[in-house]
Amino acid sequence: MVQFEELLLRLEGSKPDIDDLSDALGLKSLMSEIEQLELKATEPGFWDDVEKSQSVLQKTGALKGTVEEYNKLVEHYDDAAALIELANEEEDEGLYDEALSEVEAVENELARQKLKTLLTGEYDKNNAVLTFHAGSGGTEAQDWAEMLFRMYNRWAEAHNFKVKTVDYLDGDEAGLKSAVLLIEGENAYGYLKSEAGVHRLVRVSPFDSQGRRHTSFASLEVMPEINDDIKVDINPEDIKMDVYRASGAGGQKVNKTSSAVRLTHIPTGIVVASQVERSQYQNRDVAMKMLASKLMEIKEREHLDKIEDIKGVQKEITWGSQIRSYVFMPYTMVKDHRTSYETGNINAVMDGDLDGFINAYLKAASLNKLHEDFTEE
Repeated sequence: MVQFEELLLRLEGSKPDIDDLSDALGLKSLMSEIEQLELKATEPGFWDDVEKSQSVLQKTGALKGTVEEYNKLVEHYDDAAALIELANEEEDEGLYDEALSEVEAVENELARQKLKTLLTGEYDKNNAVLTFHAGSGGTEAQDWAEMLFRMYNRWAEAHNFKVKTVDYLDGDEAGLKSAVLLIEGENAYGYLKSEAGVHRLVRVSPFDSQGRRHTSFASLEVMPEINDDIKVDINPEDIKMDVYRASGAGGQKVNKTSSAVRLTHIPTGIVVASQVERSQYQNRDVAMKMLASKLMEIKEREHLDKIEDIKGVQKEITWGSQIRSYVFMPYTMVKDHRTSYETGNINAVMDGDLDGFINAYLKAASLNKLHEDFTEE
């Protein structure tokens, strides 16, 4: 039947990309590395250093996961092809919708795995630390910052990442003034680095009794969580520490003692805070790790030789500096100003459907890198 033959041709069009994906992932070298790591796990004294052994096991699991994902994609392709051929032989039109769904699933999974091959940055595999700041505009901007906070929580949960609220400062009447999320999982930073910048909201404000349209801004900083094996030298004299009482979203008290810690890096003005842990000591450790991550990210981004070369961080959460606009009124649209990717389904976006934006950014960044490499040659 013609429709099944066309569907099979469409499926077969994915086969060359699936074969190329094997090379792009470096499956042969991955399997060799897995073997070496598994041998290391059998060596005497392997468990003497718990932290090191856990790191080896985590890396082994991540590599195995990549291999298993690819093998499942190949199996899914074969199953879809078998279903189409069976339906065609039986001339069973009732199987067309199922067969189409299987082909689309293969295409979507292929696209997802191809996207992972673009995550080649030094810290792309790391956890991500997201810091939210409300812009000027009072309650309206603070409410917008909380909407973004919820949006990234939803995205992370949909992708099976672990999410932890590290710090949260309530807004004056609603929303939040600032907050920090730790998103844990492989490639969390690689995916979310595209989200750093100023986000602009246009809507009729629920806080305006006259029903006027408002434009609000909130910023999102994204940095990789630096692993313990990466040493960042920070002069203790450059750090100012303040302690305060921890409180959760909506004013809920987390701890009645002054266990929350805020660190200020005096030379750059960078401020980090943590209230997620129970003790002041633990929160200081978390905050120091965040400070090291932020300084390292800035150093790498600005191509500086050392931490001391960082002069300060420009934080201007205003018109003209936004990376993306979210328009609720007079029409509905979310548009990324860097890639021109847009969608009219703003409700889905606010519920965490950000993959289209992330994919568009990573593809554009990859093309830009290829162009730069070609130009240098």
